[in-house]
Amino acid sequence: MGGIIWLASYPKSGNTWFRVFLANLRGKEDGPAQINNLNDTPIAGARGVFDDEAGIEASDLTTDEIDRLRPEIYGQLAANADEILFMKVHDAYALNNENIPLFPEEATVGTIYIIRNPLDVAISFAHHSGWDYNTSISRMADENFAFYGKPERLHKQLRQKLLSWSSHVKSWTQQAPFPVCVLRYEDMKQKPAETFEKAIRFSGVEYGREAILKALKLSSFQELQSQEKEGSFNEKSPSAQLFFRKGEVGAWREELTKKQAGQVIHDHAEVMRQFGYLGPNDEIIY
Repeated sequence: MGGIIWLASYPKSGNTWFRVFLANLRGKEDGPAQINNLNDTPIAGARGVFDDEAGIEASDLTTDEIDRLRPEIYGQLAANADEILFMKVHDAYALNNENIPLFPEEATVGTIYIIRNPLDVAISFAHHSGWDYNTSISRMADENFAFYGKPERLHKQLRQKLLSWSSHVKSWTQQAPFPVCVLRYEDMKQKPAETFEKAIRFSGVEYGREAILKALKLSSFQELQSQEKEGSFNEKSPSAQLFFRKGEVGAWREELTKKQAGQVIHDHAEVMRQFGYLGPNDEIIY
C-alpha cells in the first residue's frame, strides 16, 4: 500500500538525521548509508521533484502557480507508490491561494513531526544560513518568512512558507487533518531506541528493535560528520561551513546572550510550554 508520510520540521530540527536513519533501516548494505544518496526520502519542495512529475518546468511558473499544482503532484506520487513514501517537508502546513492544502489528505498516511528547542534552533539556523543570531531569532518570529522566495533567483528548491517557528509547529500539530506523530529532537538524542521505534511503529512499516538499533548505530552524528568532512553534503547551504555542525542539546547556553534567549522565549513561550521546553514556573528545560 502506497501513500506519503511527511517528515515535517522547521529547519535544523533533526529531519535529515531521521532520513539517514531511514536509509540505514531500509538499506540492503552492511555499511552506513551515504548522506548524498537520500533519494528514497525526497524533499517535497525540490524543484527536480516538481519538474519530473508536472510535465512543465517550475521556472516557467509563478510561485502561486507552483503552489496550485503541488497538491496534484503529491497526489500523483502517492498514487504511483507501491510502498510508503517518506518525503521531507520544511513548509508549514498551509493552503495555496485557492484555499487547497499543499499536502492533500487523500495522499497522506500521516506525518512524523520533529520539533527541537527553538533556543537551539536559533543558533543552528544561523550557522546554516550565514546569519547572525539576532537575524535568526527575528526570522523565527516572522509570520511571513519563507525559504527560497526570491523570484529573481532560480533556486534548487521551490518557495516554502515557514511562518514563525510557533506557527509552523501549530500548523502541523493542531491543524493538519491526518495522524501526526511528534518526535522531540531531545528525545531522539537522549532516548534514541524508544523514540525512533515510536516513529517506525507509527509508520506501519515492519522492523524489529534489533534492526532499529543497527540503523541508529550506522546513523551516528560522528558518522554523518565524517562523511561530510570527507566529501561534503549536497544539501548544505553555500553559507554554511558544515551541515552537521554539532547536533548538541543545550548548545544555546554557550552561544546566546541572556537578552537573545529572552527574546526567543518571549516569542514562543506558549508552544515551548506545550512541548516541555519551559517548566511549570517557566524555567528553561534543556
